[in-house]
Amino acid sequence: MMSKILVTGGSGFLGSHCILKLLDAGHSVRATVRSQEKVKETQKMLTSAGAISANDVEFVRADLTSDDGWQAAMKGCEYVLHVASPFPSAVPKDENEIIRPARDGTLRVLRAARDAGVKRVVVTSSFAAVGYGGKPKSGGTYTELDWTDPALPNPPYIRSKAIAERAAWDFISSEGGSLELAVVNPVGIFGPVLGADYSTSIAIVKGMLEGAMPGLPDVYFGVVDVRDVADLHLRAMEKPEAKGERFVAVAGPLMSMAGIASILRSRLGEAATKVPTKKLPSWQIRLAALFSNNARQMVPNLGKKRDSTSEKAHRVLEWNPRPNDEVIVSTAESLILHGLVAR
Repeated sequence: MMSKILVTGGSGFLGSHCILKLLDAGHSVRATVRSQEKVKETQKMLTSAGAISANDVEFVRADLTSDDGWQAAMKGCEYVLHVASPFPSAVPKDENEIIRPARDGTLRVLRAARDAGVKRVVVTSSFAAVGYGGKPKSGGTYTELDWTDPALPNPPYIRSKAIAERAAWDFISSEGGSLELAVVNPVGIFGPVLGADYSTSIAIVKGMLEGAMPGLPDVYFGVVDVRDVADLHLRAMEKPEAKGERFVAVAGPLMSMAGIASILRSRLGEAATKVPTKKLPSWQIRLAALFSNNARQMVPNLGKKRDSTSEKAHRVLEWNPRPNDEVIVSTAESLILHGLVAR
């Protein structure tokens, strides 16, 4: 008999892909949403993506900022995929608008899971909790042994992921009881969108296709397909070896903005005619940062190369993600398919 799994943030980009993967594996799925308005929208996305029957997914209302609903959400579940987390489109004036929901919400989910007798929770953390705390211990690439120092003056989102994940591990060691924990730390999540609710990183490809970028800044980041991140969550949920471990999720070598643009132009033909070709000098970004919040967020990353590896996920969980070019192309094609690229 397959397990009943709770997915938090089931209406989100990664959450909906986790639901699809669980349904395909034959599991019974319950998902949390912040409002009932999200239920029909999510059911429509799941059905259009090929779910056998999105109506088979049970939806319950629960919010990371409140205890209400979490006890009922956990009832009868063997595993929990805690995917829900705040990811703002802009830096808030008060960093606690991000940090508190991330940390307190994670602890709220873990307490409810422990009290309900859940076997294991898989928490979606981020590479932000790994690669922003100084040089990697390996000397070259960031691994699961590396941690972002929450005391460093990183942007609030990065600090929130480090603080929330640290709080999760501390909870398990001090008061988790028999509850098990595994953590997935993805880099920038791309891949096929199912609707208008998608990760912030997708906006990079969307902006390129729409010609909304005046040029290509000197920025590098890892990419990974949302379907592969969902697959890694299931492996971390099911495999005994994943207990007490964290797993970096990255598809391959770092990508530059220019590299992404090159893939789009070479693979999409006329659909990529607005993709920029000019590289932006870093001094222009720094100048724009005086007036633009988006440019200001780029400045700390200009020219920085934070290499990471998924060797551990390959070795322990036999995880094999799609290559970078497939990740980028599938992202663009899905945006076009769903009419999300402005013409």
